[in-house]
Amino acid sequence: MPIQRHEIDFGPLTEAEIAAWREIPPAIASDCMNRSQFMAAAIKPVTAGTRLAGQARTVTSMVGDNGVSHVATALLRPGEVLVIDARGYADIAVWGGVATRAAMVKSAAGVVIDGAVRDVAEIRELGFACFTRAVVPGGPHKGFGGVIDGPIACAGCPVSPGDIVLGDDDGVAVVPLARWRAVYAACRDKLEQEQGWLREIAAGKTMVELLGLTEAEILRD
Repeated sequence: MPIQRHEIDFGPLTEAEIAAWREIPPAIASDCMNRSQFMAAAIKPVTAGTRLAGQARTVTSMVGDNGVSHVATALLRPGEVLVIDARGYADIAVWGGVATRAAMVKSAAGVVIDGAVRDVAEIRELGFACFTRAVVPGGPHKGFGGVIDGPIACAGCPVSPGDIVLGDDDGVAVVPLARWRAVYAACRDKLEQEQGWLREIAAGKTMVELLGLTEAEILRD
């Protein structure tokens, strides 16, 4: 099967716009998209404390093959995030130290893989933002083909080229590019709301009061 690539036509966000998204946790972004647009719980950073924000470039690969990911890495623009649908297979790594260094030369913001990686000690030492489903020493094959810059589902979350990928210790959320301004504004409002809650809690109020929840009904035997 050949490697295929869709033409991309999204407009890159400015560095200032991406920097603003670095202040938005994935959990807040997902909350502001009706509790949606997040990847499965297994997708986590290989290094605790990692933060990620950047626009997506997408890859669909065959199980255990990383040839298409190498081709996609060569196409990356500074600040982009490579998002790889490796079919969720956990027993063959499709990313490692060499691929990480190649992505860093391109000034990539990071990589998200619904699959496995290896060489995690090296990736941690390099300080590269890498989110993955699994870690395993077994390496990949090449030559089975794949698709670059098409719409994908990565760990259950739809991703298209240009979408905003957010990651932290909770995992990964994806903001559709067409909605980024509205979602960003909602995220800022949500953060302000939560700060208000914290002030009210410190003053003695409970979340029952703040959320208008019904008091627990007392059961009598």
